[in-house]
Amino acid sequence: MKIIFFLSLMITFICFIIILLLNLISKKTFSDREKSSPFECGFDPKNPARLPFSLQFFLIAVIFLIFDVEITLLFPLIITLKISNILSYSFIFIFFIMILIIGLYHEWNQGALNWAY
Repeated sequence: MKIIFFLSLMITFICFIIILLLNLISKKTFSDREKSSPFECGFDPKNPARLPFSLQFFLIAVIFLIFDVEITLLFPLIITLKISNILSYSFIFIFFIMILIIGLYHEWNQGALNWAY
């Protein structure tokens, strides 16, 4: 038993050393200023950090996240369709869709979807 444990430990150690050596050998060492700089939201990282941020971009991103999360909440409704009562399923689904429509109507009235500022 001790020999099998020792052999498996040695094989693991040898594999670890080989992986480290291959990682060091295979790395590309040239560095480009553009490639090593971060890229976030289309902003140029070389400009000053205190540039005005587009509030419209932020609102559209938040609206996308909200509707994306709500779409993931619809998936369990699809799965439970086979085992639930069709009347209760219909009420839950209509209630959920009505919440989405009311939210979209509210965002539309507040002007969050208008691009002409």
